[in-house]
Amino acid sequence: MITAFGRRPAAAFAFVAFASLAMAQPARTQSLDNFYAKAKDEGAFAFYVGGPTAPWEARAKVFEERYPGIKVTIGGGFSNVLDQKIDAQLAAGKLEVDAAILQTAADYVRWKKEGRLLAFKPGGFDKMDAAFKDEDGTFWATMVNVVPYMYNTEKVAAAEVPNSALDFLKPQFTGKIVTAYPADDDVTLWVFNHIVQKYGWDYMGKYMAQKPSFIQGHLGEQRSIGSGQNTVTFDSILDITDGLKRQGQPVETHFPAVDALPIWPLTAAIFKDAPHPNAAKLFLSWLLAPEQQAKLPTWSPRSDVAPPAGYKPILSYNVANDYRAFLTDQAKVAELRKRFEGYSGPIVNSGGVR
Repeated sequence: MITAFGRRPAAAFAFVAFASLAMAQPARTQSLDNFYAKAKDEGAFAFYVGGPTAPWEARAKVFEERYPGIKVTIGGGFSNVLDQKIDAQLAAGKLEVDAAILQTAADYVRWKKEGRLLAFKPGGFDKMDAAFKDEDGTFWATMVNVVPYMYNTEKVAAAEVPNSALDFLKPQFTGKIVTAYPADDDVTLWVFNHIVQKYGWDYMGKYMAQKPSFIQGHLGEQRSIGSGQNTVTFDSILDITDGLKRQGQPVETHFPAVDALPIWPLTAAIFKDAPHPNAAKLFLSWLLAPEQQAKLPTWSPRSDVAPPAGYKPILSYNVANDYRAFLTDQAKVAELRKRFEGYSGPIVNSGGVR
């Protein structure tokens, strides 16, 4: 039985649910079976995940059917809220979760330095790019997300689709641009930083003259484009767009032709004091197996798993791939949050949760 706790609105994205469980290759099956034998005695696995719980509940259901006797508990919401809950539990010596899957990459670097993480290299670890993992195995990516442009196909003609950040300054987009709050969302802050690094801080004055909207979280932001309230963003998450398209909404993704495509890993780790460490190893090893990675609505961090249909391997694109390094410079990040908040103002609305 799957349970959920600590639900808060999501800062990130929705994922497509996994379908059925494919048979694992013999070597991996033996490894997972060994974990399962120990995990059954623990009987449970609990984790926090940045984003909506719904897709993870679907994955957990498949996992529980494959490994009966292990109850999965999921807490979804803002990564920058969930990490504070974890810190409070660690300080109190009462850790409620075994693992975290969050977008706040700097937390993992900090937790490693504090000795809070368990060193564990799941199957496929050696197939991951160095930007997607810690070399000691204390944290690693579960999937790689991309941040392309998004537009409403009924409101934006094909010839008007932006190809660079400068194109968002065109008059036809005045009052119709939307992003998450850069001072609030790590991914959005990083994307804005890349833009001002390339085009200078004068860009922000011109951008704000376009009267853009700011919404808390990518899900609410991208839904506003699907509804036609807004028409374009350079701050989308690809699989949210794909999900809205499947619902029949008039939206499309576009990779920038001039600027680099931002990519970032949704990162996982097991805590050293996890109440159910073997169940955590089992779940995350299962999640990273090729059979499960092939069902992702985005790219796998594993180079031996094919990209989504119609796309190339992610590192074959012109990408911005310094997400973790950017967030680790805490002094710079704090300064940038304050500076961007001067443009967007404080958070005054919330995005969707599911």
